[in-house]
Amino acid sequence: MTGRRRNRSTFLPGLLTRHARNGVLSAGTAVACAALVAGCGVVPGTTGDAGGDPITVMTWAPQDTKATNKPGMPAFARAYARWVNAKGGINGRKLNVLTCNDHNDSVAAAKCARRAAKENVVAVVGSYSQYADSFFPSLEGAGIPYIGGYGITNAEFTSPLSYPVNGGQAALLAGLGSALADCGPVALIRPDTIAGDQLPPLLDSGLKAGGHTPSRDQRAAEDATEYDGHADLALRTTTRDPGDEGCVVPALGDRNGTFMDSFRRAREEYPDVRTATVLGSVDQTVIDATGGASGPYEGSYITGWYPVASDPRWDAMKRVIKEEAFDDNRIDPADAGVQTTWIAYTVLHKIVESLGDGELTADTVAEALDDGLGVSTGGLTPTLRWRFEGKLASVGFPRLVNANVTLQVVREGRLVSARKGFVDTTQTLENADVNS
Repeated sequence: MTGRRRNRSTFLPGLLTRHARNGVLSAGTAVACAALVAGCGVVPGTTGDAGGDPITVMTWAPQDTKATNKPGMPAFARAYARWVNAKGGINGRKLNVLTCNDHNDSVAAAKCARRAAKENVVAVVGSYSQYADSFFPSLEGAGIPYIGGYGITNAEFTSPLSYPVNGGQAALLAGLGSALADCGPVALIRPDTIAGDQLPPLLDSGLKAGGHTPSRDQRAAEDATEYDGHADLALRTTTRDPGDEGCVVPALGDRNGTFMDSFRRAREEYPDVRTATVLGSVDQTVIDATGGASGPYEGSYITGWYPVASDPRWDAMKRVIKEEAFDDNRIDPADAGVQTTWIAYTVLHKIVESLGDGELTADTVAEALDDGLGVSTGGLTPTLRWRFEGKLASVGFPRLVNANVTLQVVREGRLVSARKGFVDTTQTLENADVNS
């Protein structure tokens, strides 16, 4: 079975730790395997034996949909491959990046995962999808690690084959809640989706840590063309009396801009109400497009996973873009998806280097990570090191190893750091009631 991967989950119930998957097959499993004449648990998940064979990976994200779109992530992945290959590859191996459009659809997301297994990828790297329940079964069945997902679903922080590089929406909202502790009533406008259902307790954990009352939860369609009614309701619920300074937190992804159009029209009667949100929903281009210093985001707190885009720690990523994708307007160096993809491929690069001339398969990639390989990202994150159960396992995030966020603010129309360094949201998340 050289160059192939043993199936760790097709016959065994539940998710297995590394120790279990490296162990001897149970008697029941052996019987099941014996019934398969074609072979016991042989599944895709390798680029072949060592000796300069290509490294095949996949990056997926939604594109050309009516809801959230992240075309910069697969576009940057291809640019990164061109850049790496122009320099001789990684350890002499060519990097082959496959891309897939999940269309913001559960069926399409599952197809992307099945294609990854069929194409024998060693990892899915730097990807975005809301449909973890659709794609993880195929990845887990094939033993394919998921490195650096966007952090949009809880499954990314629970699957033993997930290796997140940031704290996802959980850390962003917990950090934002802490920053809004001195605000008046807080209204959260979020998608009426499964992923959206996870957002209120996370924001509330930060508000609670600062002694604030819970937010007022407003569900909204994530693909709406206007949010006039939601904006009016949010403004009324955050203002008990004229002059009250409440806060409205839109968390609608690509539809934040649509909400803010409605919010700006309705805000004239409530000039003291502030907005706050998370990076990924707002960046400098959005702030510029909505009026800069005179726009609705002036004075807003915004939490992000990483340093601001102007930080010199992003220079290496910007060189890749300049050399391989300078005229590709899908790739914005300030986009959190592009930044996450850069960090995810940094992790992949370090893994391949650590394996040297050894066999490169999905199994060896996962084992290198599970064995405690520490990955430095040049200060963009803490050193990343995954263990089966981290500090946040007790609240449902066993794979969350980076709970740091940055606090940013819009001052004179520019997105700047509001506080030096990172804010660690670990303790806040430990107190989050995410299972209520």
